[in-house]
Amino acid sequence: MKNAIPVYDIYFFSEFGHKDILVSRFAPYLATHKNLRYPHRHNFYHILLFTEGSGSHSIDFQSFPVNPFQIYFMIPGQVHSWEFDGPVNGYVVNFSPSFFQSFLLRHDFLENFPFFNGSAIDSVINIPEASQQKINTLFEDILSEATSNESFGLNLVRALLIQLFILISRLSDKSNQTITASYNYTLLKNFQQLIEQNYHTLKLPKEYAELLYITPNHLNALCNDQLGISSGEVIRNRIFLEAQRMLTNLDFTISEISNRLNFTDNSYFSKAFKKQFGFTPEEFRTKTLNTKNHE
Repeated sequence: MKNAIPVYDIYFFSEFGHKDILVSRFAPYLATHKNLRYPHRHNFYHILLFTEGSGSHSIDFQSFPVNPFQIYFMIPGQVHSWEFDGPVNGYVVNFSPSFFQSFLLRHDFLENFPFFNGSAIDSVINIPEASQQKINTLFEDILSEATSNESFGLNLVRALLIQLFILISRLSDKSNQTITASYNYTLLKNFQQLIEQNYHTLKLPKEYAELLYITPNHLNALCNDQLGISSGEVIRNRIFLEAQRMLTNLDFTISEISNRLNFTDNSYFSKAFKKQFGFTPEEFRTKTLNTKNHE
């Protein structure tokens, strides 16, 4: 699988902890797995809190400058990489999708937090100075419990992580608005979940509107009000994000990607991709893999 973007399983990091949860200071984690600076994916949830250092961090091809007391939340399947300027430290928490299943009755609990919605821009949060000590202490407690052999330790880790999620969600007015259970928020989440399940085959807003039992106009108004973009753009963004991810894997030809995403032919896929990003799939692949190989 030459040049193929790797997908890491949580068991790959088993030297740091239990099979479904990993908690570590970031410096030793990075020293042990230096290859993680290159583009890769995980099949688990991934949380990073930087406490010192600088550089850049890319999530799904969007780049963010690294700053102390900046926290990143990533869901399974996202592509990310980093490039640091000098020493860096903080905390890393990895946990499998099943880690909370036996602990929580609601299987969709994590999806209620906006930083776990799969959008790169929502997954990066700068922690204000007034909250930094509290968040740092919470990570220390999580690390301590995860590396101890105390009874009910993992359940306490789960409880502390939930506390972390709630505290972070309160840091912005936007999070407070979206975490509130409302008809529009629930409807939007259902739309996004349907896209996640069907983006390979369903491309039209009217198809999703039918599944949601609302009109296409209602769906479009909802997206414009809640997200500032049309329902069609929400669908296209997800389709082409997957195209970008697949293009970083040379095991997939352009034709295979076009077929998997249900485009009529290669030519239409290339034109649509160029309209979305300003360059062809081949140009994106060349640029991305050349950047990876020369870092």
